[in-house]
Amino acid sequence: MSLTPQFLDELRARTSLTSLIAKTVKLTKAGRESKGCCPFHNEKTPSFYVNDDKGFYHCFGCSAHGDAIRWMTDQRGLPFIDAVKELAQAAGLDMPEQDRASTERAERAKGLHEVMADAATWFTEQLHGLSGTEARALLDKRGISAETARTFGMGFAPDSRGKLKAALKEYGDPMLVESGMLISVEGKDPYDRFRGRLMIPIRDPRGRVIAFGGRVLDGGEPKYLNSPDTPLFDKGRTLYNLDRAAPAARKSGRVLVVEGYMDVIALAQAGFGEAVAPLGTALTEAQLERLWRMVDVPILCFDGDGAGQKAALRAAHRALPMLAPGRSLSFVTLPQGQDPDDLVRTQGPQAFEALLKAPEPLVDRLWASELAAEALDTPEQRAGLKRRLFELADGIADGSVKQEYQADFKNRFYEHFKPVRVPFAPLGERPKGGWTPPPLPVTEDAKAFRITGIDHVLAKPVLAGLLRHPVEVTRHMEILGSLPAMNGELGRLFDAVVDIALEEQTLDSARLLTILARDGFNSVVSDLLRADTTPFSFTQKAADPARVRSDLDEAIAIMVARPEVDAALAMVNKEEVTLSAAAFERQMALVKEKQALEVRLANLVQSNEDARALGTEGD
Repeated sequence: MSLTPQFLDELRARTSLTSLIAKTVKLTKAGRESKGCCPFHNEKTPSFYVNDDKGFYHCFGCSAHGDAIRWMTDQRGLPFIDAVKELAQAAGLDMPEQDRASTERAERAKGLHEVMADAATWFTEQLHGLSGTEARALLDKRGISAETARTFGMGFAPDSRGKLKAALKEYGDPMLVESGMLISVEGKDPYDRFRGRLMIPIRDPRGRVIAFGGRVLDGGEPKYLNSPDTPLFDKGRTLYNLDRAAPAARKSGRVLVVEGYMDVIALAQAGFGEAVAPLGTALTEAQLERLWRMVDVPILCFDGDGAGQKAALRAAHRALPMLAPGRSLSFVTLPQGQDPDDLVRTQGPQAFEALLKAPEPLVDRLWASELAAEALDTPEQRAGLKRRLFELADGIADGSVKQEYQADFKNRFYEHFKPVRVPFAPLGERPKGGWTPPPLPVTEDAKAFRITGIDHVLAKPVLAGLLRHPVEVTRHMEILGSLPAMNGELGRLFDAVVDIALEEQTLDSARLLTILARDGFNSVVSDLLRADTTPFSFTQKAADPARVRSDLDEAIAIMVARPEVDAALAMVNKEEVTLSAAAFERQMALVKEKQALEVRLANLVQSNEDARALGTEGD
């Protein structure tokens, strides 16, 4: 029976750990987790927690920890294969077919674990023997203490083609080759894979040695050599130090991802036991899933050089399709040319901790990367940036996270490229316009109430005015870019006008209309620009520019303010019939604001009609 890592991961994903444990342990909800009294030791105050999202249970009293399979073996006392069978039946999964070859592989795996354990012991003995002098000197040079070396099981492989082979000869060459400890070349006797290297054991989540990493002592290449993939070791699914980092991460609430073994070891020695590392490759989807089972937002602390930052960006891109609400990555940028090992040795743990207190969110890293990817001097280059950003967002599988990224990228784009806003000139007296009210005070209700829409009495003429006078778009970009979206074809046209004006800031009306016609807006544009459809100066071709600017300023101000006041007034009106004195005052203030807006709109319309009647404006 072949129980692949993929099958076991699927089994865990289909098993509700809370439901499984609740069959024998009384659990109560505690935020996103469930808690109860630990079944592995006697206690009166619950310290046993179950987390379905991350697929594990943990007791803070006795440190019992595991997944659904571990629960069945440790708490129920079932053999491993029986535990898997029972969980698979409950989850509706068919067990892999049993065959003689898979049974033999399972038996060999037991032997392979023994091979690796004995190899680790032998390497450790060599480190502390006469042949390990140079390796011990390297550890001293790197500031690795003897205690830390023992904790991580570090050893030494002598520069010999046959010493390990001779030491483990009772296992036989075929098993030593299968374990990755010997290299087999056709026509030659197998020989030791690791020679003249500082040896670092790689362990599985249960703490068993499954592979090795070997660091060269001098300037030879490759600097690091890993075991090949074996029945025990899948490089793309394994994280170095996961067995030690998992309990440390539960205490600190974070996981640090660094580039290499020595970074992990140096950080652990400095007090950061929650660090892990991929094994010489970019982070894989399987490794990311393992990280997210530990914490929601792992922190990537890759080297400060170009290669390290490229690796961080590759991880960011790989994580994008897998993002979910609350689940992301963050980044720490180390000083140029330094890795975590360098930093803690030269500046101490406090320097590294200071960086960890302000990690960079994933969205910031993506934005900064795309912004720096190429020059952004031309409309085409800016359009390229926009396309790249939205392609990144489109790659996110979760719909709600995708929408948030699209909105965030759009806001950043507009904010970064918006022109410097020219302050509005104060309104003067209107021809025969009567009283022009002062600017409206903004009440607390209006501040607290989000813009719920656009005044549709003014939306069409304002949009027609922007088509006639696109240079005005840039003056009002801060307001226009923040307005809620209109529905339908008018809404799409509005967004297109703002986008085009942003990309071509010297745009004239003829050029704008040509682009919009090319993009399929010809019909709706024609309807908006029919002559004499509105009384406003800014919808006319030959209106006085100064008057256009003044009238459009006023129309946009009213268009934005009226829905805010209406919404705030509606909120007050929903209160109890007998209003408090304060509520009544707010109601009266809003009514006055609404009346003042109506007066301003009436003045704007009347002044334009009077001007047209006098023939002061063209068609």
